[in-house]
Amino acid sequence: MKINESSENYLKTVLILSHKKPYVRSIDIANELDFTKPSVSVAMRNLRENGYVSVDGEGHITPTEAGRQIAETMYERHALLTDWLVYLGVDRETAMEDACRIEHAVSAKSFKAIKEHIARGKELPES
Repeated sequence: MKINESSENYLKTVLILSHKKPYVRSIDIANELDFTKPSVSVAMRNLRENGYVSVDGEGHITPTEAGRQIAETMYERHALLTDWLVYLGVDRETAMEDACRIEHAVSAKSFKAIKEHIARGKELPES
């Protein structure tokens, strides 16, 4: 199954929240994204049915290995693209919004080339 942009965003959000909280629930995702809980519940059900997250009896959401790989890829793209756009003079808010759109559209091959270009040119401070 090809995963869509919305699912990638949900997985990235689960990953980010899992670094901030001991466990992630649908309400946490709804609050973070400013979505309704029913919308998040439907998305989590779809992600669970497709093998990207698991949900335990207490409603704690954990990405599966497949889900974690997607989330980490999206997070890496988002962080690098945001920092690069800020380096280029874009204000942080706009850079974050643009990076969120670009991270889903850019191919793995093009992202790798961007990442290598940035590394060669030392255009970003080392993190």
